[in-house]
Amino acid sequence: MAKVKSAFTAKMVEAVQATDKRQEIPDPSLKGFYLIVQPRPGGAKSFAVRYKGRGKFTIGSVGAWSLADARKEAGRIMRSYDEGRDPRAEKKEANSDDNLTENVLDEFLKRHVKVKNGAYTAYDVENTIKREIKPKLKGKLITAIRRREIVNLLDDMVDRGVPTMAVRTFALLKKFFNWCIERGILEVSPMGGLKPPASVATRDRVLSDGELRWAWLAAEEIGWPFGPLFKLLMVTAQRKEEVAGASRPEFELKRKDPIWIIPPERAKNRREHLVPMTPLAISLIEALPAINESALLFTTNGETTVSGFSRAKERLDEAMLNIARKEANERGDDPGKVKIEPWVLHDFRRTAASGMAALGVAPHVVEAVLNHKSGTIKGVAAVYNRYDYATGKERALSRWARHVERLIAEKNPDSNVVTFKKSPQEIFAG
Repeated sequence: MAKVKSAFTAKMVEAVQATDKRQEIPDPSLKGFYLIVQPRPGGAKSFAVRYKGRGKFTIGSVGAWSLADARKEAGRIMRSYDEGRDPRAEKKEANSDDNLTENVLDEFLKRHVKVKNGAYTAYDVENTIKREIKPKLKGKLITAIRRREIVNLLDDMVDRGVPTMAVRTFALLKKFFNWCIERGILEVSPMGGLKPPASVATRDRVLSDGELRWAWLAAEEIGWPFGPLFKLLMVTAQRKEEVAGASRPEFELKRKDPIWIIPPERAKNRREHLVPMTPLAISLIEALPAINESALLFTTNGETTVSGFSRAKERLDEAMLNIARKEANERGDDPGKVKIEPWVLHDFRRTAASGMAALGVAPHVVEAVLNHKSGTIKGVAAVYNRYDYATGKERALSRWARHVERLIAEKNPDSNVVTFKKSPQEIFAG
């Protein structure tokens, strides 16, 4: 048996050469901790424990375990023996399918997310797990997830231009791994010592009239299912998840004052929300196909709502830029100089709010359209607020819809000019 005189170092572990015989090299600084080197030609290296006459317990390969982590694991195994537990049985349990990361994430959704949060938040978290986390960690045991994998996952999100989502995913992963510790699934979190991957600045992006028009025309180009969905985001000013998850029973379109009733379990603030339906919004909804007789407005299989927003947004951006450059060329401008500043789908909502304000809609009515809780509405006004300013909301959304209709009817306008056919005062009076 080969021996060394001083504590293992990462450099020493790397430098040990394979021979014709299998080697078990003890670490002088931690009795029972070994480096195992297989004979040539393979020469694979691994860390293991031999403790108090018990059989060899293999920790894992040198490639998968850093020396520091392997030494900590060796200490944990030795404590298990001292406490009368069987680390082999624990390892077998840890390696079961129940501890595959995707299965632990499903358990987290079931026992924590959907219990502790409303439907809106649960829906958002489930989408993030499905879209951002599972594809990167699927098939890996939860006990084998390393900090470097988390860093790579978050860095990839920042690199593709979604730093805000990266920060939210960071917070979600931190909560998830802490939940794993509480449940006894993990002893330590791979998130320990990690900082958020980016700084999130307050967003104030509002699309210009020209950009909004390009977005509408681009939505027509990309077609079903995201084209109509994006158009509804523009004209209703509601949240992406609320529009994407809408179902036909929520709409009462035949009544004198057509309405969309978002139930509290789907609303972010858990308040039922009444959204007046304009003729433009109704035309979009009535044109939607029914998939397998499903009640869902936006589904491709009749069972679940659509997914793939990131790719759909990329397609929308590409189509917008192509339209803008084509129109620049028709005006005699240089299409190569046309640029569209980065934006996100939530900016449709901010753009509608800003547009309604520019059209003379009072701030508290805009808040009611957005289903925001206002701290400024108290006393007698709060009683009237029970009716959600229904008339004011209908007027606000109608004005906004008319503005959008005027924009999309224009032929190759100068996108830098924001025009209203009437002044806000004239519109408000009418």
